[in-house]
Amino acid sequence: MSLVILHRKAEKQLKKIPTYIRINFQIWVQDVESNGIESTRTVPGYHDEPLKGKRSGQRSIRLSRAYRAIYVEHEDNIIIEVIEVNKHEY
Repeated sequence: MSLVILHRKAEKQLKKIPTYIRINFQIWVQDVESNGIESTRTVPGYHDEPLKGKRSGQRSIRLSRAYRAIYVEHEDNIIIEVIEVNKHEY
């Protein structure tokens, strides 16, 4: 299906976030790797959406109301690179 890899920045950010957010992220990774990104994108709880402006070409998912993960797709949706996991500013 798909392979999820983490950018070095995302790895560092994951170490600093609450455990329950890390668990939500791991569940998303398992969904993507077993079902593929296209199928996982349709799950309403993730709120998967394309980003605009200077982040055009990137997508985000919500891990909670406050946290989100930002990723890019490579090689026809086979490799998903998570580039950032952060607290979203509203």
